[in-house]
Amino acid sequence: MKDLIADAKRRMNGALSALEDDFHTVRTGRASASVLDKIVVDAYGSEMPLNQVATINVPEARLITVQPFDKSLTKSIEKAIQEAQLGMTPSNDGQVIRLPVPPLTEERRKEYVKLAHKMAEEARVAVRNVRRDVLNEFKRQEKDGDITRDDVSRASDEVQKLTDSEVKSIDEALARKEAEILEV
Repeated sequence: MKDLIADAKRRMNGALSALEDDFHTVRTGRASASVLDKIVVDAYGSEMPLNQVATINVPEARLITVQPFDKSLTKSIEKAIQEAQLGMTPSNDGQVIRLPVPPLTEERRKEYVKLAHKMAEEARVAVRNVRRDVLNEFKRQEKDGDITRDDVSRASDEVQKLTDSEVKSIDEALARKEAEILEV
Protein backbone atom coordinates (compact mmCIF):
# COMPACT_ATOMS: atom_id res chain seq x y z
CA MET A 1 0.00 0.00 0.00
CA LYS A 2 2.83 2.41 0.87
CA ASP A 3 4.49 1.46 -2.42
CA LEU A 4 1.37 2.54 -4.31
CA ILE A 5 1.29 5.88 -2.52
CA ALA A 6 5.02 6.43 -3.12
CA ASP A 7 4.54 5.58 -6.80
CA ALA A 8 1.58 7.98 -6.98
CA LYS A 9 3.71 10.73 -5.45
CA ARG A 10 6.49 10.08 -7.98
CA ARG A 11 4.05 10.13 -10.91
CA MET A 12 2.32 13.30 -9.68
CA ASN A 13 5.69 15.01 -9.24
CA GLY A 14 6.46 13.94 -12.81
CA ALA A 15 3.37 15.81 -14.03
CA LEU A 16 4.58 18.96 -12.24
CA SER A 17 8.09 18.58 -13.68
CA ALA A 18 6.69 18.14 -17.18
CA LEU A 19 4.56 21.26 -16.71
CA GLU A 20 7.57 23.32 -15.65
CA ASP A 21 9.50 22.05 -18.69
CA ASP A 22 6.58 23.06 -20.90
CA PHE A 23 6.47 26.49 -19.25
CA HIS A 24 10.10 27.07 -20.26
CA THR A 25 9.05 26.91 -23.91
CA VAL A 26 6.46 29.69 -23.46
CA ARG A 27 8.03 32.98 -24.44
CA THR A 28 8.06 35.97 -22.15
CA GLY A 29 9.28 39.49 -22.87
CA ARG A 30 12.88 38.56 -22.10
CA ALA A 31 15.21 36.44 -24.22
CA SER A 32 15.53 32.85 -23.02
CA ALA A 33 17.38 30.01 -24.72
CA SER A 34 14.73 27.56 -23.49
CA VAL A 35 12.20 28.83 -26.06
CA LEU A 36 14.30 26.94 -28.62
CA ASP A 37 14.26 23.64 -26.67
CA LYS A 38 11.57 21.93 -28.75
CA ILE A 39 13.04 22.87 -32.13
CA VAL A 40 14.36 20.00 -34.22
CA VAL A 41 16.67 20.48 -37.20
CA ASP A 42 17.02 18.30 -40.27
CA ALA A 43 20.73 17.50 -39.95
CA TYR A 44 22.76 14.73 -41.53
CA GLY A 45 19.65 12.96 -42.80
CA SER A 46 17.81 12.83 -39.47
CA GLU A 47 15.92 15.07 -37.06
CA MET A 48 18.14 16.41 -34.26
CA PRO A 49 17.40 18.82 -31.39
CA LEU A 50 18.76 22.31 -32.06
CA ASN A 51 20.92 22.27 -28.93
CA GLN A 52 22.81 19.24 -30.33
CA VAL A 53 23.85 20.98 -33.55
CA ALA A 54 24.50 24.51 -32.30
CA THR A 55 25.52 26.63 -29.33
CA ILE A 56 22.68 28.80 -28.04
CA ASN A 57 23.52 31.98 -26.12
CA VAL A 58 21.65 34.96 -24.68
CA PRO A 59 24.18 37.83 -24.84
CA GLU A 60 21.56 40.53 -24.18
CA ALA A 61 18.10 40.75 -22.64
CA ARG A 62 16.48 40.94 -26.09
CA LEU A 63 18.78 38.78 -28.23
CA ILE A 64 19.39 35.05 -28.69
CA THR A 65 22.31 33.85 -30.79
CA VAL A 66 22.60 30.42 -32.39
CA GLN A 67 26.05 29.35 -33.59
CA PRO A 68 26.04 26.08 -35.57
CA PHE A 69 28.84 23.60 -34.89
CA ASP A 70 28.86 22.85 -38.63
CA LYS A 71 28.43 25.91 -40.87
CA SER A 72 26.69 23.77 -43.53
CA LEU A 73 23.71 23.43 -41.15
CA THR A 74 23.10 27.19 -40.92
CA LYS A 75 20.31 27.18 -43.53
CA SER A 76 18.59 24.12 -41.96
CA ILE A 77 18.72 25.72 -38.52
CA GLU A 78 17.36 29.02 -39.82
CA LYS A 79 14.52 27.17 -41.59
CA ALA A 80 13.64 25.16 -38.45
CA ILE A 81 13.50 28.35 -36.36
CA GLN A 82 11.22 30.05 -38.90
CA GLU A 83 8.91 27.00 -39.05
CA ALA A 84 8.61 26.98 -35.24
CA GLN A 85 6.64 30.25 -35.47
CA LEU A 86 8.14 31.79 -32.34
CA GLY A 87 7.33 35.32 -33.39
CA MET A 88 11.03 36.03 -33.98
CA THR A 89 12.71 36.63 -37.32
CA PRO A 90 16.19 35.10 -37.57
CA SER A 91 18.98 37.03 -39.27
CA ASN A 92 21.85 34.98 -40.62
CA ASP A 93 25.33 36.33 -41.32
CA GLY A 94 26.75 32.95 -42.36
CA GLN A 95 28.43 32.36 -39.01
CA VAL A 96 25.81 33.16 -36.37
CA ILE A 97 22.03 33.30 -36.46
CA ARG A 98 20.67 36.19 -34.42
CA LEU A 99 17.14 36.16 -33.03
CA PRO A 100 16.05 39.60 -31.80
CA VAL A 101 13.26 39.16 -29.25
CA PRO A 102 10.55 41.71 -29.97
CA PRO A 103 8.56 43.07 -27.05
CA LEU A 104 5.28 41.22 -26.58
CA THR A 105 2.05 42.96 -27.46
CA GLU A 106 -0.80 42.87 -24.95
CA GLU A 107 -2.74 40.54 -27.25
CA ARG A 108 0.21 38.15 -27.56
CA ARG A 109 0.69 38.15 -23.77
CA LYS A 110 -2.95 37.12 -23.33
CA GLU A 111 -2.47 34.30 -25.85
CA TYR A 112 0.55 33.05 -23.90
CA VAL A 113 -1.39 33.22 -20.63
CA LYS A 114 -4.16 31.11 -22.22
CA LEU A 115 -1.54 28.63 -23.39
CA ALA A 116 -0.06 28.45 -19.88
CA HIS A 117 -3.55 27.83 -18.43
CA LYS A 118 -4.08 25.01 -20.94
CA MET A 119 -0.74 23.43 -19.99
CA ALA A 120 -1.61 23.69 -16.28
CA GLU A 121 -5.00 22.06 -16.84
CA GLU A 122 -3.33 19.16 -18.66
CA ALA A 123 -1.02 18.71 -15.66
CA ARG A 124 -4.01 18.77 -13.27
CA VAL A 125 -5.73 16.11 -15.37
CA ALA A 126 -2.58 13.98 -15.28
CA VAL A 127 -2.50 14.26 -11.47
CA ARG A 128 -6.19 13.32 -11.23
CA ASN A 129 -5.60 10.34 -13.51
CA VAL A 130 -2.86 9.11 -11.18
CA ARG A 131 -5.27 9.50 -8.25
CA ARG A 132 -7.95 7.53 -10.10
CA ASP A 133 -5.51 4.72 -10.98
CA VAL A 134 -4.30 4.40 -7.38
CA LEU A 135 -7.81 4.44 -5.91
CA ASN A 136 -8.90 1.76 -8.40
CA GLU A 137 -5.93 -0.36 -7.37
CA PHE A 138 -6.90 0.02 -3.68
CA LYS A 139 -10.46 -1.05 -4.48
CA ARG A 140 -9.17 -4.05 -6.42
CA GLN A 141 -6.96 -5.07 -3.49
CA GLU A 142 -9.92 -4.70 -1.11
CA LYS A 143 -12.07 -6.85 -3.40
CA ASP A 144 -9.33 -9.50 -3.49
CA GLY A 145 -9.18 -9.42 0.32
CA ASP A 146 -5.60 -8.12 0.45
CA ILE A 147 -6.48 -4.98 2.46
CA THR A 148 -9.38 -3.92 4.69
CA ARG A 149 -11.98 -1.25 4.05
CA ASP A 150 -10.39 0.90 6.81
CA ASP A 151 -7.02 0.66 5.05
CA VAL A 152 -8.65 1.73 1.79
CA SER A 153 -10.29 4.68 3.53
CA ARG A 154 -7.03 5.83 5.15
CA ALA A 155 -5.07 5.36 1.93
CA SER A 156 -7.74 7.21 -0.07
CA ASP A 157 -7.50 10.16 2.33
CA GLU A 158 -3.72 10.16 1.98
CA VAL A 159 -3.91 10.05 -1.82
CA GLN A 160 -6.45 12.90 -1.82
CA LYS A 161 -4.14 15.03 0.35
CA LEU A 162 -1.29 14.26 -2.04
CA THR A 163 -3.48 15.20 -5.02
CA ASP A 164 -4.56 18.47 -3.39
CA SER A 165 -0.92 19.32 -2.63
CA GLU A 166 0.18 18.65 -6.24
CA VAL A 167 -2.72 20.65 -7.71
CA LYS A 168 -1.80 23.53 -5.39
CA SER A 169 1.82 23.33 -6.63
CA ILE A 170 0.57 23.40 -10.23
CA ASP A 171 -1.57 26.46 -9.49
CA GLU A 172 1.41 28.21 -7.86
CA ALA A 173 3.63 27.44 -10.87
CA LEU A 174 0.91 28.79 -13.16
CA ALA A 175 0.61 31.99 -11.11
CA ARG A 176 4.41 32.52 -11.33
CA LYS A 177 4.44 31.94 -15.10
CA GLU A 178 1.42 34.20 -15.62
CA ALA A 179 3.11 37.01 -13.68
CA GLU A 180 6.28 36.49 -15.73
CA ILE A 181 4.34 36.67 -19.01
CA LEU A 182 2.37 39.76 -18.01
CA GLU A 183 5.44 41.59 -16.68
CA VAL A 184 6.16 44.53 -19.00
